[in-house]
Amino acid sequence: MYTHPDIYSFPQGGSSMETFSSKDLAMKAQKKILSHMASKSMAQMLVDDTSGEVLDELYRVSKLHTGDRAKAQKVSKDLVKVAVKVAVLIKHDKFSKEELKLAHEFRKKLHNGAMTAISFQEVEFTFDKAVMMELLSECRDLLVKLVENHLTQKSVGRIQHVFNHYSDPELLTHLYDPRGALWPSLTKICSGLNRLIEEDKL
Repeated sequence: MYTHPDIYSFPQGGSSMETFSSKDLAMKAQKKILSHMASKSMAQMLVDDTSGEVLDELYRVSKLHTGDRAKAQKVSKDLVKVAVKVAVLIKHDKFSKEELKLAHEFRKKLHNGAMTAISFQEVEFTFDKAVMMELLSECRDLLVKLVENHLTQKSVGRIQHVFNHYSDPELLTHLYDPRGALWPSLTKICSGLNRLIEEDKL
């Protein structure tokens, strides 16, 4: 199973260790949501290795930028929980025809956002934080509209928390600084996004 112990292992009282992994969290969330469902196939991973790598690097970005492990874990947990819940809704055909149009629009916007993020990383001096902020805000609004009739206000709040966090102009500026501490993580995130696009998963 995919983990990054060097990222998520923190000393607790000297001897024991706390491990935080996006993929492990996704598994736990799936088991909780799917525990009452009969379909065995639904127990398969909704977060694959590449997605797990991207999620883990997003966690690293949050942790390095905020300097606050607890805040970074909170936004990462919110992101994973939302991703799992939306995947479950899709797999169980819970969306109406109109909502499926919204889902298609959201995926298209997310795809465009990923392509833009990759382009800004690959082509020097092209980064425009206003463009990234707008794309992330549009993704947030589409996703909220898609799930508002299916998920609780708490889940909607998680969506807003995640997108507002990663669309923060200071974080984006820090992330896209080629000489900054977040650049190695951005490179890995874009590499993962490229693989997801090539595999038609994004």
